[in-house]
Amino acid sequence: MKQVAIVGCQGIPANYGGFESMVENIVGENASSDVHYTVFCSGVDMPGRLHEYKGCTLKYINVKANGMLSVVYDIFCMMHTFIGYDTVLVLGVSGCMFLPVLKMFSKNRLVVNIDGLEHKRAKWGWFARWILRSSEKLAVKCADVIIADNKGIQDYVSEVYAKPSTLIAYGGDHVIREIEEEKKEKILSDYGLKKQDYAVCVCRIEPENNCHISLEAFSKSDKKIVFIGNWNHSEYSKRLKKQYASYPNIHLLDAIYDLDILYVIRSNASIYVHGHSAGGTNPSLVEAMFFGMPIVAYDCVYNRATTHDKAYYFKDTADLMGLLSNDLDGSSMRSIAEKNYMWKDIALQYEQTY
Repeated sequence: MKQVAIVGCQGIPANYGGFESMVENIVGENASSDVHYTVFCSGVDMPGRLHEYKGCTLKYINVKANGMLSVVYDIFCMMHTFIGYDTVLVLGVSGCMFLPVLKMFSKNRLVVNIDGLEHKRAKWGWFARWILRSSEKLAVKCADVIIADNKGIQDYVSEVYAKPSTLIAYGGDHVIREIEEEKKEKILSDYGLKKQDYAVCVCRIEPENNCHISLEAFSKSDKKIVFIGNWNHSEYSKRLKKQYASYPNIHLLDAIYDLDILYVIRSNASIYVHGHSAGGTNPSLVEAMFFGMPIVAYDCVYNRATTHDKAYYFKDTADLMGLLSNDLDGSSMRSIAEKNYMWKDIALQYEQTY
């Protein structure tokens, strides 16, 4: 049985972001019987401290896994993988400055998902960007397999580093749930919503997710939007909340982790608005595709690749307002998702890299 260590996520059970959900879904029932996973988790962020979950072994590092501390966290995790494993799957490049050391003193196969070009995100200062860019270079240099989750990222690796990479996207079928009709109606009523009467957006409230464009467009429209995110996270998010919370057609909701509630709100929306401009295959976009609704996405190579050029795209407020005034068709989204973004397939693709 192959022993695979996973480094770079906050931990499972998933309650934070894309990598956590990915790990949750490539292990357990989607994993084959000849792979055993050990998942490294943050003991600070995951105080429950389960030692086994979905057939995995969980090990804890007492460092916070977010922000620039993620560099320290990832390195500490890697320091525990020198022996006892056949493969180390590294998610993201935060701690990849340590990879030359790991490669020198270990025979582990190194598989690195370089994520979404983290050094290009607006939230980082110059020093953080330098660390992340340097880590990316070392990740590409040291990895036995480089994983890109989007064709745009794969092209970037080829153009910048002249290296091949393996394209493995993100899954999304975990969002489909069976919920009693009575419970659905109650959730919609609790949030003051009617079926097919609103657009929805779920994201972190950050500049590269173009929340300001989406909110400005809806503030000039009679269309309703439910915008779910971390509204008290930063000056940017707090400013937008103050500016737009009073609009009757704009519902700003804090992050929702109850999957039943999230399912009901998303599955009953008429449009999904996706403003992400950075990163590769974005989890919230893939998940929205499984609901088969029209998707209006920021016009960038990553979003076009994920939706196979079959969504609707905007660059600015005027573009988005124009799209909101049209009848949009989302019938192709679910079929694209079911063909390309099923977790059982994603799990097998990862195992083939080990």
